[in-house]
Amino acid sequence: MSAMVVKADMLGGLIYAAMVAYLAAFVALARKRARAGGTLFALGCVLCLGAILTCWLQAGHPPLQNLFGVFLCLGALAYPLSVFWRRVLRVAGSPADALMGFVLLFPVGFEFQPDPVGLPPALQSPLLVLHVGAYMLAYVVLFKAGLQALTGLVGKGAPAEDGAVGPQEATWRLVRLGFPLLTLGLVLGAVWGKAAWGDYWQWDPKELWSLAMWLVYVAYFQVRRMFGERRPRLSSALVLGGAVVIVITLSWVNLARLFAGKHSYAL
Repeated sequence: MSAMVVKADMLGGLIYAAMVAYLAAFVALARKRARAGGTLFALGCVLCLGAILTCWLQAGHPPLQNLFGVFLCLGALAYPLSVFWRRVLRVAGSPADALMGFVLLFPVGFEFQPDPVGLPPALQSPLLVLHVGAYMLAYVVLFKAGLQALTGLVGKGAPAEDGAVGPQEATWRLVRLGFPLLTLGLVLGAVWGKAAWGDYWQWDPKELWSLAMWLVYVAYFQVRRMFGERRPRLSSALVLGGAVVIVITLSWVNLARLFAGKHSYAL
């Protein structure tokens, strides 16, 4: 990795302002100041969207060709997904969601570079947004599931917000939401691989880790089918392990030279 570099342009200003808004939202939400925290959280998302639009205009295509764009988009997803799973799935943890947005933007602000260049031939496809978008949604949802699983493992069973379900049920609801998105990303990747490289499967390191991730959640469903809620620690450990594999697949596989492959352009 390169040395930490501050971005002294409009794009950098938007990113750093979003980071400050997310961090302030985390503090406000942790102090039970829901209105102020929600406003700051939404502001951070709007600033992220402004940064995404800036990158899009500079490059002439959706900013999904490298980890800078991917992490920037992941940061923008933190707020709308937090609203969705809080209101629809009754899953608590808004302070952690705001902090997750800040953490996702940190490498965007200080490590990764935008590099607004044209897309390589393999990425010039309508499947770019569909394939990467499905995976990004799955990653955020399933990482949130991992946080809920961790809460269950350390024994904090009481919901953090009124009306919210407990961590085991929250984990179950989030995995059921994220797994179809993960499967869609995997299938679209295979279809795209056939069109771009002539085969559905290339035994690429990114593909292998993505398959490993998918199998971890298959194992979780199998445990739930066999034991229901009678093995909560095993179920939580599997979902937490899945979150670790997400981190490996999303970042380390791209950054480590050991795993160089057909997805190495996504640096």
